[in-house]
Amino acid sequence: MTRQPATAERPDGAGSVPASATAAAPGRTAADAPVPSPFTGLRRAADRAVTTGLAKVTGAVVAPYQSAVIRIGFTFTWLVFLLREWPHRAELYGPHSPWGWDLAHTLIGTNDAFTALMWSSSGVWFQIVYHGAIAASVMLLLGWRTRTASVLFMIGVLSLQNRSVFMGDGGDNVVHIMSIYLVFTRCGRVWSLDARRARRLAAAGTTDDRDRTGIALWLLTAAALATVSALGLLDTGWAVLLWTAQLLPAVWWLVRRYAPGEPRTVLDMIANLVHAGAMLVVVVEVCLIYSTAGWYKIQGSRWEDGTAVYYPLWLHDFTPWPGLSHLLSTSGLMIMLISYGTVIVQVAFPFTLFNRTVKNVLLVLMMCEHAAIAVVLGLPFFSLAMIAADAVFLPTGFLRWVADRAGRLLRVKRRPDPLPGRPSTLVG
Repeated sequence: MTRQPATAERPDGAGSVPASATAAAPGRTAADAPVPSPFTGLRRAADRAVTTGLAKVTGAVVAPYQSAVIRIGFTFTWLVFLLREWPHRAELYGPHSPWGWDLAHTLIGTNDAFTALMWSSSGVWFQIVYHGAIAASVMLLLGWRTRTASVLFMIGVLSLQNRSVFMGDGGDNVVHIMSIYLVFTRCGRVWSLDARRARRLAAAGTTDDRDRTGIALWLLTAAALATVSALGLLDTGWAVLLWTAQLLPAVWWLVRRYAPGEPRTVLDMIANLVHAGAMLVVVVEVCLIYSTAGWYKIQGSRWEDGTAVYYPLWLHDFTPWPGLSHLLSTSGLMIMLISYGTVIVQVAFPFTLFNRTVKNVLLVLMMCEHAAIAVVLGLPFFSLAMIAADAVFLPTGFLRWVADRAGRLLRVKRRPDPLPGRPSTLVG
């Protein structure tokens, strides 16, 4: 007869288990039991975090207020600059520039930079490009047909700045880079004429499927791009980029009109993902600007002994207010505070993004510093460009509060005066 192993009843009455399993092995204690891995469930948590993050990024536009404020900031800076230099436009970028057309053409041939001003040396063509850049800036500033306006704004910025590369400063470099990034963002979702039109259509319960204005604008830009391409004025890379930017709105319109279901949702998700990536690049770019500037300052002695701050205050080109500049330069304490404070803020700022309170404090300090540079050194456009770049870090709550206050002020100003002979009340 086969001998059966001894068994014991389970406490919950759900059967029996071998008796050997209920007793500890000889010589083993509780301390010898296997220790649970600290990585248990880590993969599941990581998958859950990735899924949640992707849903957040693709399900809605990330940082719509921040993208709108940098759109307004950079277009305003560039527009004011173009208007300010309008009397001198021919000397800066046109036929009277010291950096002549032949010199610019030679340089463009070596670096392959994009500029529409190299398509013709005609003075009429220069006027068209310059005033077209102004018109594109107004369009993007107001948020009218933002997708098309962002591409035209980029073309205007690159065309003028690449024509005369020695006419700009650090602020122009920031506008140059950000004009490219804005093309990939959905920066017109708030604070724009496009957003107002979308709200009105939603309130009316209709959709502007025909969009005659948009179609006419698309046909106009398509005809211009086809002409430029036929003349062979674009290289392959820029031709692909501009035609892609031209055809995407047409695809979007066709999908919205004839396939408003899942295809429209997929396109929205892709656009949101590209927008989020572009906003991330903007954040990284601003951090790189400050970190590289700060670390380069540390490597030399000019900021350590205050020379970098002291000497510009005595240069004629950077002293619009000589009395104020000389007052600051005669104070050793102010020179030390400005020198060391600038280096500390620039080096520390990228690391403060992990602490919202400290980040907001340094953000205020940096904006105040740029405002002071605009006044003391006479560099308003550089300061405006840097303040616009800093604005990407402004809290959403603060931006919405500012928009609400501005909206209330505008509504109060638009309120009509009471009719003659009609008593006015506190409630209007």
